[in-house]
Amino acid sequence: MAAASSDDLDGFAVAVVREEGKWTVSAMDNAALSSLDDAEKSLKQMRSAGAVFGLLDVDDEFFVVIRPAPSGSRLLVSDATAAIDYDIAADVLDAINIDVPDIDSDDLDDVEPWEEGDLGVLADLGLPDSVMSVIVGDTDLYADEQIGMIAARLGFADELGRVLDSLGH
Repeated sequence: MAAASSDDLDGFAVAVVREEGKWTVSAMDNAALSSLDDAEKSLKQMRSAGAVFGLLDVDDEFFVVIRPAPSGSRLLVSDATAAIDYDIAADVLDAINIDVPDIDSDDLDDVEPWEEGDLGVLADLGLPDSVMSVIVGDTDLYADEQIGMIAARLGFADELGRVLDSLGH
């Protein structure tokens, strides 16, 4: 029952660049919400000498961090159980060689979500894996609130806010 297209999904996708100590946040095409390949291609086209990563809020249910690298993207999905209902979460698990959880979609409400991937994906930018673990572990927060915490911790909350305002979020 995976989401058919990015048009059906709520949420947002942003590319974040840090170059010469300055953060830039820009909206990515909504196709990034349903396709890991589309998200990675979009980020790789940014061509920055600094750090580049993507933050995806998929349907306000979970988030994905994508950090392109020559040897393959570093990835984090905040809720591995989302792979049962969302193609992009399944794509992330596949890319990091983790099986989609064997849980009946009717039982999902009874399962505590857990993250999969690289908790240290943004550690070199100032977000240690221990802090990322606290952010993804706070299941009372929506995905956009978790992304907001990441932005605040790294220092680009204002830039993110402007882009989200322009997108109507």
